[in-house]
This record gives sequence, structure tokens and C-alpha cells, in this order.
Amino acid sequence: MTDEQERVQPSGVWATAVGVARVRELETERENALFRDPLAQAFATAGGLGPSLPPPGDEAARRRRQGVAFSIVIRTKFLDDLLQQASASGVRQVVLLGAGMDSRAFRMDWPEGTRLFEVDTAAPLDFKASVLRQERAVARCERITVAVDLREDWPGALGAAGHDPAVPTVWIAEGLLIYLPEDAVELLLDRISAQSAAGSRMGLTLGSRGVIERFGADAVPGSAASMWVSEMPDDPVGWLAGYGWEAESHTLRERAAAYGRPISTPPQREEGPGGLISAVRR
Repeated sequence: MTDEQERVQPSGVWATAVGVARVRELETERENALFRDPLAQAFATAGGLGPSLPPPGDEAARRRRQGVAFSIVIRTKFLDDLLQQASASGVRQVVLLGAGMDSRAFRMDWPEGTRLFEVDTAAPLDFKASVLRQERAVARCERITVAVDLREDWPGALGAAGHDPAVPTVWIAEGLLIYLPEDAVELLLDRISAQSAAGSRMGLTLGSRGVIERFGADAVPGSAASMWVSEMPDDPVGWLAGYGWEAESHTLRERAAAYGRPISTPPQREEGPGGLISAVRR
């Protein structure tokens, strides 16, 4: 039986990862792409989101999809830069929480000695593995997958896979926290902080206030936006300081302008804290 025949199709929350891959595929095709993800097309196609006409919907739904897709592109660039900066500072341990179809192990240049852990449940990791075999993809660093539910003892599973909490780690939680209720977000931050030596880095994406109301389940191809439950704190920098992190908060608008993709429309409301977070463990 071939990988394609035995591949389990995406469902539930992790189906969103295939929609994200489709967005990254479209960005990769742009002449002035902010990043290139050569595996995105394979992930999207395997998940049933090959090249096609935009899904039906009214003009408001189309704008919502465009807005979410734009935010995915900007956050990808933001976290790519954060990872490169962490590597330049000497961090050689990377943990992607809720890794989904993230292909950074394959598409980014990593210093020698880098170990990258992808933490997710078994279903998306198995789906991903079948696509990677099909594409004969070769990681550019030591890549270790950790099949565990983030509601379970993932620090134990991560440690068993070789993660060393005594040396700095760069943690990425991209498009993850919005799916977790507030108590689960707090527990996740507790656990990350307990596994983070001084000098560790962290990149988070947080749902800005009102995002759940503004975007419906039709916002992203393969979306599970109806499962969005968590918005960011009113003061994300202060919130993370309580866990021992020195954080900076960036708005999508600010980062988009810095990347040469300014948002032309004026903000609909007064801009509050941004949902793109970089942090250093002191």
C-alpha cells in the first residue's frame, strides 16, 4: 500500500494546518515572497486543497479569508526572523508546539548542532511523514518528532525524546493558543517556563481582542475557526513577565509595514497590544 493510499485525511483542529500550508504555497508563488516553502504545495494537495477557485461566499467572507491569509504570511515571516535571531545568539534547541505542517526543519538554514523537536498528536505527524516520504524531503538539522497531546504530559515526552531543559531553547507556538481555553494556555506557559534555561527565546501568536467575533469558520481553507476560544491578555508583556519572560508585543500592521507589505486600510478601531510576541527568558 502506498503512502497516498494509507494517508489519513485531515480533520478537526489539525485540518487547519493544511489550510495554512495552502496560504504558504500561494505566498511561495509570489515574485516578492517573504519566504519560500517548497513543501507547502505537497501538504496542501495531500490534504485536498490543491489549486482551485476560491471557496464560495459573499464579499465579507472573501475579505475575512484574505485577512486571515495575510496574517498567516506576516506571522510566518516574523517567526522565521525570530528563529534566525535565536540561532545567531547560539540557541541550538528548537521546539515547535503544535507543529502541524511546519516545514522549517526543511526550508531554513540551521547551524550545525541544531536539534528541532516537532510536538503534535500522532495523526498530523503521521500524515506529514507520509508526504515527506513522498517528496523525499531531507531535513537541514536533526529533526525529532514527539507524538503527544499538549493536554497530556508533553514535557515528559519531550524530555524522553532528548530535550535538555538545562540549555537554552527557542519555543514556537504558532496559531496554537487561540484553540486553547484560558486555563490550558496558563498551564502551557507554566510548562514552557519550567523547561526554559536562561537565554531561551519564545515566539507566540495570540488572538487579538475581537478576533473570534470578526472571523467565522469560513476564514481559512480547512479552517477550524469555530473552535477558536482564546484571546490574548490586555497586557501580554506584563502577562509574560509574570512567567519570567522579557517580551515585546508587535502588531500585524507594524510588522507588515516593516516587511514591505503595508496594510492600506485604516484600523477599524484603536490599535491595542499586538498579537505577535517575541520573548527572552531572563
